[in-house]
Amino acid sequence: MKKQILFGILGACALSGNAQTFKEWLDPEVNAVNRAPMHANFFAYESTEAAAQAVKEKSNNFMSLNGTWKFFWVKNADARPTDFWKTDFNDKGWDDMQVPAVWELNGYGDPIYVNVGYAWRNQFESKPPYVPTENNNVGSYRREITVPANWKGKDIVAHFGAVSSNMYLWVNGKYVGYSEDSKLEAEFDLTPYLKPGQKNVIAFQVFRWCDGTYLEDQDFFRYTGVARDCYLYTRNKKRIDDLRVTPDLDSEYKNGSLAVNLKLKGSANVTLELLDAQNNVVASDEVKGSGNVSATLQLNNPNKWTAETPYLYTLRATLKNGNTISEVVPVKVGFRKIELKNAQILVNGQPVLFKGADRHEMDPDGGYYVSRERMIQDIQIMKQFNLNAVRTCHYPDDNFWYELCDKYGIYVVAEANIESHGMGYDEKTLAKNPSYKKAHLERNQRNVQRSFNHPSIIFWSLGNEAGYGPNFEAAYDWVKAEDPSRAVQYEQAGQNGKTDIFCPMYYDYNGCIKYSEDDSKQKPLIQCEYAHAMGNSQGGFKEYWDIIRKYPKYQGGFIWDFVDQSCRWTGKNGKMIYAYGGDFNAFDASDNNFCDNGLISPDRKPNPHMYEVGYYYQNIWTTAKDLSKGEISVYNENFFRDLSAYALEWELLKNGKAVRSGRIENLNVAPQQTATVRIETGDVCKCGEALLNVKYVQKNREGLIPAGHVVAKAQLEVSPYKAPSMELKNVEQSNLAVVSPVVKNENYNRMVVEGEHFNIRFNKFNGYMDKYEVDGLDMIKEGAALSPNFWRAPTDNDFGAGLQQKYAAWKNPEIKLLSLKGETVDGLAVVTAEYEMKAVSAKLTLTYTINNEGAVKVTQKMTADKGAKVFNLFRFGMQLVMPKSFENISYYGRGPVENYADRKSCTDLGIYNQTVSEQFYAYIRPQENGTKSDIRWWKQLNDAGCGLQFVAEAPFSASALHYTIESLDSGWEKRQEHSNEVEQADLTNVLIDKAQMGLACVNSWGAIPLPQYMLPYGDYEFTFIMTPVKSNIVIE
Repeated sequence: MKKQILFGILGACALSGNAQTFKEWLDPEVNAVNRAPMHANFFAYESTEAAAQAVKEKSNNFMSLNGTWKFFWVKNADARPTDFWKTDFNDKGWDDMQVPAVWELNGYGDPIYVNVGYAWRNQFESKPPYVPTENNNVGSYRREITVPANWKGKDIVAHFGAVSSNMYLWVNGKYVGYSEDSKLEAEFDLTPYLKPGQKNVIAFQVFRWCDGTYLEDQDFFRYTGVARDCYLYTRNKKRIDDLRVTPDLDSEYKNGSLAVNLKLKGSANVTLELLDAQNNVVASDEVKGSGNVSATLQLNNPNKWTAETPYLYTLRATLKNGNTISEVVPVKVGFRKIELKNAQILVNGQPVLFKGADRHEMDPDGGYYVSRERMIQDIQIMKQFNLNAVRTCHYPDDNFWYELCDKYGIYVVAEANIESHGMGYDEKTLAKNPSYKKAHLERNQRNVQRSFNHPSIIFWSLGNEAGYGPNFEAAYDWVKAEDPSRAVQYEQAGQNGKTDIFCPMYYDYNGCIKYSEDDSKQKPLIQCEYAHAMGNSQGGFKEYWDIIRKYPKYQGGFIWDFVDQSCRWTGKNGKMIYAYGGDFNAFDASDNNFCDNGLISPDRKPNPHMYEVGYYYQNIWTTAKDLSKGEISVYNENFFRDLSAYALEWELLKNGKAVRSGRIENLNVAPQQTATVRIETGDVCKCGEALLNVKYVQKNREGLIPAGHVVAKAQLEVSPYKAPSMELKNVEQSNLAVVSPVVKNENYNRMVVEGEHFNIRFNKFNGYMDKYEVDGLDMIKEGAALSPNFWRAPTDNDFGAGLQQKYAAWKNPEIKLLSLKGETVDGLAVVTAEYEMKAVSAKLTLTYTINNEGAVKVTQKMTADKGAKVFNLFRFGMQLVMPKSFENISYYGRGPVENYADRKSCTDLGIYNQTVSEQFYAYIRPQENGTKSDIRWWKQLNDAGCGLQFVAEAPFSASALHYTIESLDSGWEKRQEHSNEVEQADLTNVLIDKAQMGLACVNSWGAIPLPQYMLPYGDYEFTFIMTPVKSNIVIE
């Protein structure tokens, strides 16, 4: 009854507001009223000079609507004002709201994050096209503007860049129209409504949800408001209504043609000039007529556009009235040809690799509103880390994003704003719902019509996770007919539906191999989402690219995803956090931190795993040819450019220290070719580990990449590492008697080992070393110990696979001391502790051998019950809790960023000097972090240079944090926690491991690392030596 009353009121209001029904927001057949037809993205300038500058904001034809608007927000749709659009409405008591801006980050309502299942899923059963009235927030906007007087006699168009989820528009008290589709501009012809030179009132109303929301169930924060620039622009009565360019190359990919199609309003003459990057006219033509007219420009051997060589021409279309220029439309042009041949996508005849990521338009402060500066920053990061492709998930992006991709060279999958994931993929899918056919088709049509001219767009994507059915088949047919120059993809079409690309999500390694080896499969394999980058992830990324580089049919993919979506928020203790689902209230639906799967953090700081991606996406690969002669093989994986823009810098390391270096200025390596390069390393002694570091640096600034930037690198082994002997002896000094350590067992609580300068104690109740004092300096924090450890704070991927529960026995394996024995053997103190671990059906022996200098050899040996069924281990090693003052780390191993067994290729072996404070990486949620692998030696030191050095029988892994494992562990179920809220502990927690399980990346909801990166239940033994360090003075 309430709904009937509501619609009755609205119907009455409609009569006074110029015939809107106010049923549009619940009618899937009505997606727009009086909205202008979509056209290609361009701007018509008043002069050749203005067009050359190509900054529409400086044009006389432009007027911004950005800025402060009067704003009124209501929680429920039936409480919204119904007469606010009247010119005499008093809005003095209304708030101010910026445009663009989203409501939820400006104090109106709470942010909601859900992955799948609409934002109302906790309160309302989905019944398309109906959406709730309750909690369906509505915002009403008003602003008074003065339109330039000299616009009189011209047509005036309003451009609203992106409004979620819909908008009703009034001007000067008259209803103008309605629009849905939150991610494409809505334009309205305001000529009949505006009064140039006078004050005008613009009013519009926005609903949080409408029938179109059923097609916008993307995996992202659900914000509401105005997300992109809004403005007015003016057009002459006689004008270019639309302009499309279709570049092409001949069969030899040499000569180019440019088909130009114009839609003219009124009869006109248009001069077409093609300008090169130096503004020289290289081709021209003239067209006359009205309506649809066309021409084709020919150009011999133009510079080609690719992501590697993003050369842009400018088509300048000049419309004249007699000899007077009426308007000038500039459009960027890139000559390139897209083809499907032999189960491959070809760009200009080459089967390029797509080294991509999915990118949501998301900003920690602006939400959906992403500034131009932020967009440029995103492009720069992509180029710095060798990404060459982006999928606009899961909707069209701001026009400026495509312009940047054109300019700097990024291949684009341009996706339509369709995802009805919450309706499932079966019979309820909207892909099969006739009432939503028009919306499926319109959203794809408008996406193509608007972004048609961008050379960066290689594929059109029909949508995402919205089932499959006739609505998508109709959309595919329309797009292919409208634009045969590009490929069209849709993930839910699978292998046999209407899609040119087989673009699955999260195909595992074996699935990719199986498809690639099946000759009956004749569609390229390009994963639209893969390598889920949630939390501490991207383990096993190497294996994906081993497969991609092996099989021609498998051409890459798009990592999910580019940036962590969390918004900047104030946490419970007043600290800044990056908030995720569930942080805002206990009422709304939430999928917690599943929004944080980024290669970079919300503030655009690269997450540690981004470096691994940058390494495997690099385009120059170096292998050893004959290092005894200084010969290396350099492979240029680029398809269109040689290596002349880069210099090769090399450095020879001996036991981690640089001994020689050099630079080769000129590299003569053609695309897709390998060349031998000789490096004058000189003679290399085989007496220690020798490594050759090679890096390729940018000679001169190129686009957003500065001179000196490292575009690729490699580390080659010249002579291998030889692990030190684990034999521990007393240290003898000339003419001085050796004072052997003494084992004292008289104390009831402690067994004591004493030397001249040290005191070591073992707790008789648990067998652990709980005091390690050298020259009066305590190496173990009071109340703590050196103890065995098999646990890590679970990562997001661990939680996704349920390992925090499956592996739980290793968190507390019920270690019970069976015996503790101390003796002197050959002048060394030997303490042996034997344990049983009932929870994991194993025996554990810890043996400590101590010499006269206080050095301790630790042997950790676990014997498993071969008949028991026990889950894998997270790690096998020891935990040493030291005082917090041991802040400094010096180590020889992989660095400088954290690295793991299955994510370490991006890190080089070397000597690194770091602090404990900088080891912790604040992933959105607390979890395992900070580990370094392949360590030869590790020193944990205080400011005086005193502390401990660790060496082992083989390269090992280690970490040191001012956090306990417990403080980073969310327990049995993932709790609502944030790294920035975890307090540092008054300690330095040092973990010394034989091995730690890998991280995985296939997905974050069940996938585990590859077998070679796992620690299966079984026997393990680990030996390392701790040696006191009394000074860390290093003579280089």
